[in-house]
Amino acid sequence: MTDLAIAANGLRKSYGDKTVLDGVDLTVPEGTIFSLLGPNGAGKTTAVKILSTLISADPGTGDIHIGGHNLAADPQAVRATIGVTGQFSAVDGLITGEENMLLMADLHHLSKSEGRQVTAELLERFDLVEAAKKPASTYSGGMKRRLDIAMTLVGNPRIIFLDEPTTGLDPRSRHNMWQIIRELVSDGVTVFLTTQYLEEADELADRIAVLNDGRIAAEGTAEELKRIVPGGHVRLRFTDPAAYQSAASALREVTRDDESLTLQLPSGGSQRELRSLLDRLDSAGIEADELTVHTPDLDDVFFALTGGGADIPNQPKESAR
Repeated sequence: MTDLAIAANGLRKSYGDKTVLDGVDLTVPEGTIFSLLGPNGAGKTTAVKILSTLISADPGTGDIHIGGHNLAADPQAVRATIGVTGQFSAVDGLITGEENMLLMADLHHLSKSEGRQVTAELLERFDLVEAAKKPASTYSGGMKRRLDIAMTLVGNPRIIFLDEPTTGLDPRSRHNMWQIIRELVSDGVTVFLTTQYLEEADELADRIAVLNDGRIAAEGTAEELKRIVPGGHVRLRFTDPAAYQSAASALREVTRDDESLTLQLPSGGSQRELRSLLDRLDSAGIEADELTVHTPDLDDVFFALTGGGADIPNQPKESAR
């Protein structure tokens, strides 16, 4: 357990006859970003609430260790180890950013001098010094999120639960938040992230688990998950019908579209495969007008695992090469 920030066995939670979590196992190594994905209502927030001591798991759940502490036996020790930023900001808009920070310092029983020092350091770290004396209600969404995380860090937690932290933020604010999360992990903090943005998990997470119908449908790195979905291919488009016909004859396993003069070949998108394809075209004296590569992404994985799109491979998101 020493190198695991989070270890949960057989996590279970039901509300009446509705089972939200049905025997979920989670392991998160220290100093990593773990992302839990799933459709709305899949149980992501419920898992965060259980792991952060906000609600109890059902009987039958196995041991849960957070930061080396047994959650059932010593929830106070767990609370001293973690920080939580939920979907909805905990910022009090009626007081200033600085006052929000100082209030959090009081809740952590810091002395006044310690509280002011920590507040000043975090306001500077999160670029909130100029806004510190202004009511938090005047802050933009991105500023409120930064203040929210700054408040979470007052207690110097080693494990942080971020439950959809970038929901509602514009792209620039979202990218700023990604940088903050990376910096936290570089300082040795463990981040447990739930998100509705698949790009976010792909960009940040060391490991990803997809939650569906109360169970983990798949888990691995982003690249490992992408490999479980078929449908990678290269598409060649021609404007010259003769070149199109020559390419169709020269290449094997092609799917033809005579109307648009395009050919599609199965491919994993590796450099070696692309070089081999181009060499075959060159040796036959054929030049395509456009070559596009599609490899499955986390959208494909998500829809395949959660039952949202068996035909995803036939609806490629392509990038021109």
